[in-house]
Amino acid sequence: MDASPTQRASRQGLDWARAEAFLAAERARFASDNSRSAELAARARHHLLFGVPLHWMNDWGTPFALHVAQASGAQVTDVDGHTLIDFCLGDTGAMLGHAPAPVAAAVARQAARGYTTMLATEDAAVVGELLAQRFGLPVWQFAMSATDANRYIVRWIRAATGRKKILVFNGCYHGTIEDVFVDLVDGRPVQRDSLLGQVHNLLDHTVVVEFNDLAALDAALAGGDVACVLAEPVMTNIGMVLPEPGFWDEAQKIIRRHGTLLVMDETHTISTGPGGYARAHGIDADALVLGKPVGGGVPCAVYGMSAALAARAEQAKREAPPGHSGIGTTLTGNMLAMSTMRAALSEVMTPDAYGHMLGLAHRLAAGLRRVIAHHGLPWCVTQVGARTEFQFCPAPPRNGSEADRILDGELEHLIHLGLLNRGVMITPFHNMMLVCPQTTDEHVASLLGALDEVLVRVTPPR
Repeated sequence: MDASPTQRASRQGLDWARAEAFLAAERARFASDNSRSAELAARARHHLLFGVPLHWMNDWGTPFALHVAQASGAQVTDVDGHTLIDFCLGDTGAMLGHAPAPVAAAVARQAARGYTTMLATEDAAVVGELLAQRFGLPVWQFAMSATDANRYIVRWIRAATGRKKILVFNGCYHGTIEDVFVDLVDGRPVQRDSLLGQVHNLLDHTVVVEFNDLAALDAALAGGDVACVLAEPVMTNIGMVLPEPGFWDEAQKIIRRHGTLLVMDETHTISTGPGGYARAHGIDADALVLGKPVGGGVPCAVYGMSAALAARAEQAKREAPPGHSGIGTTLTGNMLAMSTMRAALSEVMTPDAYGHMLGLAHRLAAGLRRVIAHHGLPWCVTQVGARTEFQFCPAPPRNGSEADRILDGELEHLIHLGLLNRGVMITPFHNMMLVCPQTTDEHVASLLGALDEVLVRVTPPR
């Protein structure tokens, strides 16, 4: 098989003939070891689009979809009875571990009291207080997912400012809010080709620049027509891209100078600590979005605002004609979600839990560097708190274009399948690993041992 220039770069130090033989053997091994998953995958093909509840569930590089029976703490048990050490953790949704005990207890209590009423509860007041204390923003609202939270905060800010445009960074991911699917291709903004069913031109209202490019950010905001910059403090979904020293200090000055607001999407970077990356690094955002782990894995999300933005948002609502605002759904802020958020924020997302996670993540990152160096591979390891990733390049990428160029889906699938067959799961879309409060040193050792075994099989014999 002829490799592309990108693949040739990512595969330096590998013996690709050995790697292809290894991949074929691993696919056969997976098929032999997972007969019940194979049966369920065949059954699901009749009535589920692509044979899975969500098409992304096919992105693990397996011959057919792996089916799960249960998940607890840092482990998943599949329908064939294999116990897998889980470093994917629902791609952050279960960052606090699967079914943490306080959240499970809250679900059980609330199950007997009702799930949704379209009415406020005591839990809602407590959750608002906990969020304000933790993140430093005084006013909060709720959503069913981080996608919805991003969509709603953008609507509020457009209404509050009267500006229509938003700015995002190239290669960003903020869920499936349509506005963000704009990329830079050879320095030119284009609407992402992969976006299905899109009928209006996103380029009319979305501006895109490279992460870490202060001059481009300044120029893009100079027209005074951008309502907000929607950003992760560290890019994560295209592979981790860290802010260069001083980037966010200068970026905040530029954003303020042009009258634009700053929204921090902390859905993945909440791995940094109890208050997220922005709080830990002095980023003074006007709004913050958090999904996935805030309810301990139960679907829900939150978004917070500064007092000044909240006042402008309330004024915009009061001045708007009566009718649907386009913000919120019937299940938003439901009783079950509010009870699990109260439990997660007060009993699970604790400083002690983060202390364990951060210490173990540092040991994981160091171990990954040792394994990679032992095999002479020109790969790097990046880390944001409890979130660690190895990337197929010698030094971490500094923007989305660089991160995109080093992606190699075939190589990722090979590694991920090899790890799965050795009892370890990492995130399928790239090489991301999370540790949770229940992850142990032994789990980390198993991951490092499995990765070492995979790399022995795909590098030249020593």
